[in-house]
Amino acid sequence: MATSPYDVAVVGAGPAGLAAAGAALAHGGRVALIDAGRQPGGQYWRHRPGDLGAVADLHHDLGAFRALVAGVAGAVRYFGHHVWNVSGSVADGFTVRSVAGDSEQSEQEIAATSLVLAPGAYDRQVPFRSWDLPGVYTAGGAQALLKGNEVVVGRRVVVGGTGPFLLPVAAGLAARGARVVGVYEANGPLGWVRHTGAVLPVAAKLTEGAGYAAALVRHRVPFRSRRAIVAAHGDGALEAVTVARLDAEWRIVAGTERVVECDAAAVGWGFTPQLELPLALGVATRVDADGSLVVAVDEHQLTSVPGVFVAGEACGVGGAALAVAEGEIAGAAAAVTATGGTPAPAPPRLHRRRRALRRFATAMHTVHPVRDGWQTWLRDDTLVCRCEEVTAGEVKAAVDDLGATDARTAKLLSRAGMGWCQGRVCGYATACLTASARESASASAPDLQGVSERPIAAPISLGRLAGDAGHIGQQ
Repeated sequence: MATSPYDVAVVGAGPAGLAAAGAALAHGGRVALIDAGRQPGGQYWRHRPGDLGAVADLHHDLGAFRALVAGVAGAVRYFGHHVWNVSGSVADGFTVRSVAGDSEQSEQEIAATSLVLAPGAYDRQVPFRSWDLPGVYTAGGAQALLKGNEVVVGRRVVVGGTGPFLLPVAAGLAARGARVVGVYEANGPLGWVRHTGAVLPVAAKLTEGAGYAAALVRHRVPFRSRRAIVAAHGDGALEAVTVARLDAEWRIVAGTERVVECDAAAVGWGFTPQLELPLALGVATRVDADGSLVVAVDEHQLTSVPGVFVAGEACGVGGAALAVAEGEIAGAAAAVTATGGTPAPAPPRLHRRRRALRRFATAMHTVHPVRDGWQTWLRDDTLVCRCEEVTAGEVKAAVDDLGATDARTAKLLSRAGMGWCQGRVCGYATACLTASARESASASAPDLQGVSERPIAAPISLGRLAGDAGHIGQQ
C-alpha cells in the first residue's frame, strides 16, 4: 500500500543520508528516511541498539552524529526496511519499495516527489590463498562486529590491506583487548608527502590519523609498509598467515615471506560504492580516481535523472565528512526541487568543504591504489568466488578455453559472482583476472566492479516479486 506522498524520500541513514534528511526538513520538506539498519548512523556510526555510550571511544566526531540525529527528528523514519526497488520520474513521482526483515506484511511503498540516494559502500576484496578459512574477515566486518556487538574477532589478530581504514580497525581491536600482532600496509605511506596540498586544507584528517597512530604506539602494534597478507593457513580455522614484502607492482619479493601466528585476520583493500539503486534509475556514471564506477552529479548533487540526487560514497569513496557535506547540499536541493523551485547555489562554506574533501579523497586513492601484482600471489586452485567455489584457474579458463571477452561473460561461463552475494565480494577480482587473461590493459569500469543495472537491489521472496511484477515491467 502506497503511503501519502512525501516531498523527499532519503534512502540511507548514514552520514550522507542523515545530513540530507536534516537539510530537507530545514527547507520545509516533508521527509521520509529509510534505512536497513534499526537505528541511524550507518556503518560509520554503527553501535549497539540504543547504547552508543558503550562504544563511544571507538567513534570519531560523535558531536556531529548527535547533531545530525537531532536534525532528523521531524522525519518519518522507516528503520529496519530493506529497499529492494526504486522507480518513477520527476513528473509522476518516485516510489521506494522496501520490506522489513522477512515479513511479507511489513512491506512499504513510499511515494515522494524527489529522491536522495545515500547507499554507501562495502568492502573491496582481493583474494589470496585460503582466504575462505574461518577467522579471515573483511576489515569492515571486523569493525562492524566491534562497534555493533562489542565482539572482538580474535585474541591474536593481524590487520592487512591498504588504506587509512586499517588504522581505526587495528586501534579499535587493540582498545578492546585483542593482541594486534601487526598492521601490514601494501603501499608506502610516504606517498602522502607528494599530496600535502590536498591534506593541509583538511587539517582534521591529520589530527585523526595522528590519534590512531598514537593508539598503535600505545598498544605496541607494529606497522609495516610495503607488506601484505598473501596466504592463510589452518586446519579448519585460521592459525597463521604468510606476510611478504612487495615490490612497486605488488609482486612478492623472493625470500621475504614470513609466517605470523594468529587466530583472526582483518583484511581490507578500500571500498566499492553501492550502486544498485542509482543504476536501477538509469543515472549517468563516471570512473573515479580509484577506478570505481561512481554516480556523476552536478553542483547540487543532482544526477542525470531529474529529481534524483545522490550523496556520499556512491559519488566516490571519500569518508564521512565529505558524505555529510554532500548530503547537506543534496537534501536542500531536493526539498526546493520538490516544490517546483530552482535550487540556489550551495553556501560557499559547503562548496569549499566539499571541494577540499574531494581533493583529499583523490589523493587517498592515488597513495593507496590496488595494483595488479596481487594476482601473482594466487595459484590456479585459489578460490575467487567463495559462494560458488570458483577458482582463479576456472576464471582464467573461461577466457583462455571458452572465449570469454569480458567479466560478464566470464561470470556466465564460470559462475563466479552468481552466488548469494551476487558478485559483491568477488566481482572486482573476477573482472581483474578476466582483463589480465585477455592481456588487456584495463577493463571497463562496470566490469571492474561487477556492477550492472538490476531492478532488485535486496533479497525478497518470489511471492513479493510476483506481486510487483507489473511495477518492475514498467521500468
